Amino acid sequence: MATTLGLDVDRFEAQYVRRVGIRKSLTELGNGDCVFLDGQSRRCRVYGVRPRQCRTWPFWASNLRSAEAWERMARHCPGADHGPLAQLRKIRALEDMIHV
Repeated sequence: MATTLGLDVDRFEAQYVRRVGIRKSLTELGNGDCVFLDGQSRRCRVYGVRPRQCRTWPFWASNLRSAEAWERMARHCPGADHGPLAQLRKIRALEDMIHV
């Protein structure tokens, strides 16, 4: 992502990354949106090089915990419940990617 944005890694991380425990996470705006979500189009500005946390969304354990959790997430995520139905093997592969 740093290269895509024309930044060196240190500057990119200083501007767009925060620590969450031992992991790194992209920062969010005050309303909870990712810093790379375009507010007008509601599309990711770095989609082609998005990190693991984004490639695996919305198939996070917190969203898969129950039907209610999924519905709660879907009410706030403009892309949820749109597009083709995901195959269970794809969801499991994404889940495995999260736990690497």
